[in-house]
Amino acid sequence: MKLSQLVLLIAIAVPVSAAADTKKPVAKWTCADFLGVEDDFRPKLIYWATAQAKAGNPEVATINIEGMEKVIPIIIEDCKKAPQDSFWQKLEAGWKRVEADMKSLEKKL
Repeated sequence: MKLSQLVLLIAIAVPVSAAADTKKPVAKWTCADFLGVEDDFRPKLIYWATAQAKAGNPEVATINIEGMEKVIPIIIEDCKKAPQDSFWQKLEAGWKRVEADMKSLEKKL
């Protein structure tokens, strides 16, 4: 399955009614917009946004489940602390933090 097909499937899986403001592109959402999504849909939205953020990057060929499980609570917690901040920036910062932690752990091994 190609990345574009996977992204489309995930996008379809997140019902339009679950989004806080479906007229605004996700890249322009605030954390408040993200937190307006039902709790059950937040991880799916993070999966989708991560795929969008890394589109065209060959590293996306694999899915980092362990990293995803770490980044989801980071993003949710960071957004709760600063609801007016950019969701997209919190997503990117969360991934940088997780990737740095993973590299640090690899060096220790």
